[in-house]
Amino acid sequence: MLFNSLQFLLFFVVVTLAYFSLRWSGRWALLLLASCYFYMVFKPVYILILFGTIVIDYFAGIWIGQASGARRKWLLALSIVTNVGILAIFKYYDFFAENFNAFSWKLHFGVTLPSLRAVFEDFVFPIGLSFHTFQAMSYTIEVYRGHQPVERHFGIYALYVMFYPQLVAGPIERPQNVLHQFHENHPFDWANVKDGLMQMAFGFFKKVVIADRLSLMAGYAYEHPQDHNGLTLLVATFFYTFRIYCDFSGYSDIALGAAKVMGFKLMENFNTPYFSKSISEFWGRWHISLSTWFRDYLYIPLGGNRRGERRTYFNQMTVFLVSGLWHGASWNFIIWGGLHGLYLVGAAWRDKWLKKFNLSLPKAAWYGYLQMLITFLLVMLTWVFFAVGDAPHLTVGEEVRRSFFILKKIFTLSPFDPIQSKLNSVEMGFCLFLIAFLWVKERYFLHIPTTKNSTFWAVFLLLVAANYFFGVFGTNQFIYFQF
Repeated sequence: MLFNSLQFLLFFVVVTLAYFSLRWSGRWALLLLASCYFYMVFKPVYILILFGTIVIDYFAGIWIGQASGARRKWLLALSIVTNVGILAIFKYYDFFAENFNAFSWKLHFGVTLPSLRAVFEDFVFPIGLSFHTFQAMSYTIEVYRGHQPVERHFGIYALYVMFYPQLVAGPIERPQNVLHQFHENHPFDWANVKDGLMQMAFGFFKKVVIADRLSLMAGYAYEHPQDHNGLTLLVATFFYTFRIYCDFSGYSDIALGAAKVMGFKLMENFNTPYFSKSISEFWGRWHISLSTWFRDYLYIPLGGNRRGERRTYFNQMTVFLVSGLWHGASWNFIIWGGLHGLYLVGAAWRDKWLKKFNLSLPKAAWYGYLQMLITFLLVMLTWVFFAVGDAPHLTVGEEVRRSFFILKKIFTLSPFDPIQSKLNSVEMGFCLFLIAFLWVKERYFLHIPTTKNSTFWAVFLLLVAANYFFGVFGTNQFIYFQF
């Protein structure tokens, strides 16, 4: 069920009203059933995969809590291997098969592997599998570490994995933050309702007004890059940079807002990432639930920065390469993650040599803005690989070649080239206005005040009207749904 649909709005209203109409003891069951329905709207049969992992991790948590010594490690390993195995089969098998077949063809092995899409004609990747797999894994890991009590209520644990606001695109929650909230009574609170509805309204604004409008230009140019000049592709990349931010942070706003209306508090997933002054700061502000997941469950267990300089660089590169692969079964996503890793390692090398020669970076305000601009441009260029990796029907190698072709055109552009677009000059101007509006809003008014009822109703209804009159409606699903 897409958030940007009338079906979801009706679903949200009915579920929320029913939630506050029920006694506390029955609310978890309502939310679990509603979450099952929400997920089954996409493809009903895939609920079996989700429940399979829920059953495995539920009992794994109980057994880990009861075990001691090496048996605890084996149980945790079994849980992790099972979760990663399911994710690997559905998300990465075709990628492996395609690369193996290309390798086999070049070396004349005469051996090929069938793809899932070839075996199952209507195969569709289970929506949100990467998100709820990581959330389930965090539970067993935290139980193993002794940071989370074992959850013996099967329904509550299932709801922790399936809670509909963040089921298909996060945030990837930790059990310490969410599980106890499902055991608590959340009475109707008008302040929470106002805050939640306002956050949802602006999330919809980001998605249907900004992201989907910017996609008209970005998608048009990236679909046939050979037909467009470098300046057009640069503008398209600039638009895509804000499109993916508004698309994903818009989803997060809707998810956090929907949960808050019912009294639940989910973790913030974005904190104005395009105002970052370094790549390290960017990843502390972008997709926070995923970046902290990799920090706590991969980077630190690998040794973090505690085993010397070279090992630190290796750990950083490993995390970003895995993060790229997590985003999609494509070489483009791996390159995207690798570039961010190289940015981070390069910054560490720079700081090392500055310290060696007793040099320091300027402290003036202008240098801070320069750092912000450089960071933004570095991030923007990596989105080329992300955007092309998101494109369907490209074979192994084609997506990489297309990405470098786009970058080559951008770096050799002529400022006198005309901008080719399906949007007219007024619509292009409106897109730039929306980006400027977003910049000002998130720079100076990150949270919209809702204390006064009059302010709430005025701003909320204005946002609703803006979404209705300026929104781009269709079948545009959220980009991160496919992950």
